[in-house]
Amino acid sequence: MTILVQDLAQDLGQDLASTLRKKGEPPCLSLYQPTSRHHPEKRQDPIRFVNLVKSLEQSLAQRYPRHEADGLLAPFRELAANAEFWRHTADGLAVLGARDQFHVYRLQREVPPLAVVADSFHTKPLLRIRQSMDRFQVLAINRKSVSLYEGNRDVLDEVVLAEGVPRTITDALGSELTEPHQTVGSYGAVRGAHSHGHTRHAGGAHSAMHHGHGARADEVDLDTERFFRAVDRAILQHHSQRAKLPLILAALPEHHETFRRISHNPFLLPHGIDVHPSALASLDALRERAWTVLAPRYEARLRELADAFGTARAHQRGDDSLEAVAQAAVAGRVRTLLVDAHRQIPGRIHAQTGHISHGAFADPGVDDVLDDLGELVASFGGDVVVVPTEHMPTSTGVAAIYRFGDGPGAPNPENDGAFASAPALEAHTVGALYQMARTLNIRGRSGMRKAELVAAIREARAAGEHGGG
Repeated sequence: MTILVQDLAQDLGQDLASTLRKKGEPPCLSLYQPTSRHHPEKRQDPIRFVNLVKSLEQSLAQRYPRHEADGLLAPFRELAANAEFWRHTADGLAVLGARDQFHVYRLQREVPPLAVVADSFHTKPLLRIRQSMDRFQVLAINRKSVSLYEGNRDVLDEVVLAEGVPRTITDALGSELTEPHQTVGSYGAVRGAHSHGHTRHAGGAHSAMHHGHGARADEVDLDTERFFRAVDRAILQHHSQRAKLPLILAALPEHHETFRRISHNPFLLPHGIDVHPSALASLDALRERAWTVLAPRYEARLRELADAFGTARAHQRGDDSLEAVAQAAVAGRVRTLLVDAHRQIPGRIHAQTGHISHGAFADPGVDDVLDDLGELVASFGGDVVVVPTEHMPTSTGVAAIYRFGDGPGAPNPENDGAFASAPALEAHTVGALYQMARTLNIRGRSGMRKAELVAAIREARAAGEHGGG
């Protein structure tokens, strides 16, 4: 099996969303572990991985024959023996495997060690990274070159620019330059930068070197503006629209004015960093400056979520009871779900009633209830936000804001015109319908077309309401 390793910082958009929608056929194996970027600590990474694979093996042995377990574990063991892979670890590792798929993600965040065998992938750590509000991108630009960084309050890596993004002014303008330009091999790198799966330039800082005889100042300004326009279009098309992250501009003050005047990127923040990264001592210094820009926005958003939940609960449109939220989730009535980033609750959610059966993670049929709640809410088009424990407005691990009505006892929106704002089944994507069908345990769902999925889901729900199944 060919093992594709992806860097999650660059695959948090449609690629990851698509992966998470592709529900593997049970059993689904999920493995998470912290890793190290540096020696000698990183020598322990493959050893820890092998121990977690053994935990998966022990869980599989409870329900599956040896030959079937060996087939499921084969790609995990192949990865464990891949010395080249272990030389390029980042801060964390996520591995998802089933009979029909195998995904490996390097993570920019440390994750606690976990090995789970269940009916679906354990995705909350990935969702936490994807839904985290402290992620951002930094666009570093000067008259000669451009570079892009992505990270969070803890780490920052340089991103490999998409093929359609010009790296230098020569790439962007070519023969249309109005002055003789000559670029050097590396512009704008931060001192000491290196990465795993991203492109970083090592060594001392490289500032732009100007050669040749320049044209008039206004021609230089024209070249700069045309270069900035080309970069703005390309970054928006190939990076911002995909990642949907706040974009922080790092440039000299005069370049801020020019770039902001021509930019059409809606993700560009109004405040930026008034220095080019080449003038900074390290990549960490750039991260610190970027977080100073983003922190007020991040904290304000957390307060907004907590306030929104408090208002909803005061009007009987919100709840923090795990059982009540589960009942609302299976009915598609949760508009926004806040989930504690560091909480895990082993158990299963009944697909039709929302009743929670608690258990232990050692049981292959048991997953994290909070993880399953997040999948359910997302499958109905709701928003899932994974929130640090210290910012959760509740102590139960969940806080739900309902889409309509008064919570779990509200009528089914498909049968009550008063709640017409709920999306009809036909409005959902095939991927979302498939997830609903999986939740309802509808057999043969993988071969169904959209109309068949809609009919089967309605039939299963009706049976559940009348005591069937």
